[in-house]
Amino acid sequence: MAKAIHAMIRVLEEDRSVSFYENAFGLTSAERMDFDDFTLVYLSNPEASFELELTINKARTEPYDLGDGYGHIAFCVEDLDAEHTRFNDAGYAPRKIVEFNKDGSLLARFFFVQDPDGYQIEVLQRHGRYH
Repeated sequence: MAKAIHAMIRVLEEDRSVSFYENAFGLTSAERMDFDDFTLVYLSNPEASFELELTINKARTEPYDLGDGYGHIAFCVEDLDAEHTRFNDAGYAPRKIVEFNKDGSLLARFFFVQDPDGYQIEVLQRHGRYH
């Protein structure tokens, strides 16, 4: 059976992106590999073995066109309200908290935030299948 191990996004500024993911989600560098034309930074935390791979192409100076195919990355947290306040206080401009119901029952509570390169990130309250 296959095991999901990482997702990759391309970012312009390594320090800015590493700082965002560390402060927002507690992800730290598990490994950094520097090559002539690009750098790979693998971010993770003790919550899961899944990693976020940041790819920094050294010659790139223009923001990436995210197109209309990218959806989002999702993280779940214990206290959504506290995290929303923390994100707001940190200047990350989280969108409002949404409650999503199915058949009269709470399916999910979440908000979205955008990283420095424009990638959308969903932050979900641990609940049901999101834990």
